[in-house]
Amino acid sequence: MRAAVCVRAGGPEVLEIRELPMPSVRDGWSLVRVEGAGLNRSELRTRQGHSPNVKFPRVLGIECVGTVADSTDAALPVGQTVAAVMGEMGREFDGGYAEYALLPNSLLMPISTTLPWDVLAALPETYLTAQGSLDALGVVPGAPGRLLIRGGTSSVGMAAASIASAHGLRTAATTRRPDKMDALRAVGVDHVLLDDGGSLADVVHRVWPEGPDYVLDLIGTATVPDSLKLVRRGGTVCVAGSLSGWLIREFEPIAMIPPGTRLTAFHSDSLKGAAGAPVLQRIVGEVEAGVYRPNVDRVFGLDDIVEAHRHMENDQATGKVVVLPGTKF
Repeated sequence: MRAAVCVRAGGPEVLEIRELPMPSVRDGWSLVRVEGAGLNRSELRTRQGHSPNVKFPRVLGIECVGTVADSTDAALPVGQTVAAVMGEMGREFDGGYAEYALLPNSLLMPISTTLPWDVLAALPETYLTAQGSLDALGVVPGAPGRLLIRGGTSSVGMAAASIASAHGLRTAATTRRPDKMDALRAVGVDHVLLDDGGSLADVVHRVWPEGPDYVLDLIGTATVPDSLKLVRRGGTVCVAGSLSGWLIREFEPIAMIPPGTRLTAFHSDSLKGAAGAPVLQRIVGEVEAGVYRPNVDRVFGLDDIVEAHRHMENDQATGKVVVLPGTKF
């Protein structure tokens, strides 16, 4: 089988297309024919060498969708459409950047769908993270509220905007790029805010003088203290991104968290396997019904994995980048 192998830490050029032996199933694992894999910034950081526990060479990819080719689980018949996310995919064992992936049965989520592979591949990691983050914020469908998304044109930001808009929330989202503002409006964002390095508080308060009820911070540690100041007193901030790193330097909870304001976080590993399957199936149904509007930025073939990583690393994407391993472009 063909796979994109990360041979060492480095730039996009360290991803090499190689012929690998077809994996053989073993107890507790299934062989999946990979039809699509969404690209994620965590894979970019792993490729760059920022995941010390990952040993190279490694087939990256923390998510994929496809069909069961062989299985040791009677509940996973050959031909069943499945999705998988996290659980050390592409880290402890080879992941989705390949024509086939040998995956633990416990990770596989059976899915019933009519969606094309490129759209389905854009959903698992992105929409499960978006939904989990909104749940962590305490967002309730149909309830009033104002949601600010920081890092709005990331794939998770656009997914969260789509879900929140369908829930009836009033939404605002930030972007540093004027050319990406229309893409946010297209997924239902009410107020698109240009974060150009000036005072974001001034921009937000022109829209919502009292501040948002919720802030979904996908930029991460560099902006969390500011997000805690932006949210209304008694509101909630959820950190679900790490674009700016993992640590908040000199974090002082008593000084930085206003009384009554809540700070929480979400990590998609908590919605893998059986925990995520019903959530993902519901998301798929909403996409099929036209309620959620996923944004697929670009679709690449496996041979173009270097270009795909370069596209992601240069912040050219608006929404989700997808690779279809079995498709020639």
